[in-house]
Order: sequence, then structure tokens, then C-alpha cells
Amino acid sequence: MLVAVIVLLTILAFMMTFTVRFTESAVVTTFGRASEESVIKDAGLKFKLPYPIQSVTKYDTRQRLVQTRSETLATADNRQIIVEAYMVWRVSDPLKFFQSYGNAGSREDDHVRAAETALRAKLRSAMAETSQFRLTDLLTIDSSGSKLPQLEQRVLGAITTGVGGTGLQAGGVEAVLVGVSSIELPESVTEQVFKSMEATRRNIAGKAANEGAAAASTIRNSGDEAARKIRSFAERRADAIRGMADSESAPFLAQQSVDPRLAVFLQNIRFMRDTMSKRTTLVLPTSMPGLHLLDPSVAAQLGKGEIPQPRLLSPVATPAGGDEPNKEASR
Repeated sequence: MLVAVIVLLTILAFMMTFTVRFTESAVVTTFGRASEESVIKDAGLKFKLPYPIQSVTKYDTRQRLVQTRSETLATADNRQIIVEAYMVWRVSDPLKFFQSYGNAGSREDDHVRAAETALRAKLRSAMAETSQFRLTDLLTIDSSGSKLPQLEQRVLGAITTGVGGTGLQAGGVEAVLVGVSSIELPESVTEQVFKSMEATRRNIAGKAANEGAAAASTIRNSGDEAARKIRSFAERRADAIRGMADSESAPFLAQQSVDPRLAVFLQNIRFMRDTMSKRTTLVLPTSMPGLHLLDPSVAAQLGKGEIPQPRLLSPVATPAGGDEPNKEASR
């Protein structure tokens, strides 16, 4: 008896309770009829009378996807294109949805299948809005962009409003968005489109080349003019510096004419400067011309304001009383 009671209670609980998930809405019908009070949207454990008095139909209110097959449509410029579209929809009003598609069967899948069939037909019909756009409006390389989003909005509006103001809301369905998944061209149109695109790109390339050539000519002329001005300024500046150098060097040249030893001394200094400025290492004796100034004894033998005497490489002295050279002077 205890087991029989438990089994009976279990059967009654199964027949008189049901669970609604947070992603679902339920419609409880009494003898096949439903009203506003029959809709349950709160999730949790619910109670009902056993079948056949009451029955429950639960609908998933999450978004669903319906797609159309590829169809050939005509554009405003009488071009043929093959379009494939899709629509995202959801059950917004479970009661209206049940009343509209409940005759398709007793299960939720039957109702959804009937709704998708109707929505697919509406989507194919609304895709006739393609005739309001030119092919270049949908497929374009212009910087303004394609008008494909505008086409999708027009299709969505046509589906939502419907004929005579009766749209999807009457069937408890909400269209979330409409999109065009692909646009293809028939083989007869592809070649013409490619030729048109090739001509357009050739025109764009020619225009860019002409603009580049004009800009290059302008830059080249500007550079030549700037170079001419810089060269003229540099020549004038060089002449001015050369004149200043001549005027400043005149007193020194005059002094060198009076005292040749000063010229030799300056030449030795210039030789040392040019030699030491390079990254070289030279080992030379101080007896060579131009290097005797590096001998410490030279500075020690000079008086104040006295110019060092130039040193010859092999000085030769002849004694007053004979023809033989002075060996000591030679050394």
C-alpha cells in the first residue's frame, strides 16, 4: 500500500506540476483555451490541473535564426543579383504566438516550425526592397560606403509593419534584425561588372597619376627655386668672406715680405697643424724641416719676441781659410 501511494503521488505530481526556466514562457490552456491569465513568465515550479483539463505549452523566448535560400532579384538599374538573407527573431508574446500557430500541432516545435515558414515567406517578400537600390549602391568602392545597411533596415521595416499595418506583432513575434549574408552576380553579369570596375579603377589610377605628376612638378620647381636662392646667397657670402680674408691677411703678407723668417715659421706651424689633425701616428726626428719647433731646446734658446731660426736638413759650412767643409758645422 505504501508503494502504491508513493507511485500514485508521483504520478499526480508529474501531472499537476511543471517547471518554467528563466529563458521560457508558458501558456496554460484550459480545455484548449487560453487567456491573458494563462501566460506564465516567472521561472520556477508551477501547478496546474491534470490533463485533459489543463495542458502547458512552453516557448523558448531566446533569439532564433531563420534564413532564406539564394534568390535572383532585380536592382533599380535592371541588374540581376543573387541574394541570400537571414532574420533574427524571438517570441515576444507567448499568448498571441500560441493563438497564431497553435493549430500547427501540440508541441512547441510544431509551432516554431510553422512560424519560421511564415517568417521565411515574409522575408522573401520583403527582399523586393532590393529593387529600390542600384547595383553600384550595394557593391561599391566609393568612400561613402555601401547602402547595404539601408536595404537591411528597409527590409526589417517591411517585415515589422506588414501589409495594411498588420505585422509580426499580431503573431507574437519580434524581428530583432535582418541581414544580407551574401550577394552574388550571375555569370552573364560578372564580366560586365568586372569591365566596369576595371574602367573605374583605371580612371582613378590615371587621376592619381596626374595629380602626382602635378604635385611632383610643383615640388621640383619649388626645390629648384630654393636651391637657386641658397646658391646665390652662398656665393655672395663666400665672396664677402673671401674679401674679408684678403683684407685681414694683407698686413700679415706685408709683414712676411719684410721678415721671411716669419713666413717660414707660419708654414711650419701650418704643417704641424695639418699633420697632427689626422688620425695617424708618426715617429720623426726633430731635425726634419718643420719639426724642429718640437725640440725643447729651441724654446729655451729664444729670447722674448724672437722668431726661431729655420733649420736646414744638412747645413754645410765652409771655413774662411780653405775649401774643406767644416765637419763640426755639418754635424
